[in-house]
Amino acid sequence: MTGLDWASMVGFCGTACIIGAYAYLTLKDEPNPFVLHGTNLAGAALLTISLLVHTNWPSLVLEGFWAAIAIYGIAKAIRTGRKGQEREA
Repeated sequence: MTGLDWASMVGFCGTACIIGAYAYLTLKDEPNPFVLHGTNLAGAALLTISLLVHTNWPSLVLEGFWAAIAIYGIAKAIRTGRKGQEREA
């Protein structure tokens, strides 16, 4: 038995998403914005679920902003039709 409840496990999955997205951004020369922002949005959503059970208001506010930025990034990628961060010459 791990001593962690379901909400904590969901929160750890969200943490893994956000860390994974940051690593992806750092390691890829031309990251796909849908992968990057989609993974960040999933992470924020999972952490929000966890934080609704184990309330931590500063972290909950942070996840709200994290999700909003991810949604903006996805919307921007849709508007520009970009699947990757093409570099301008």
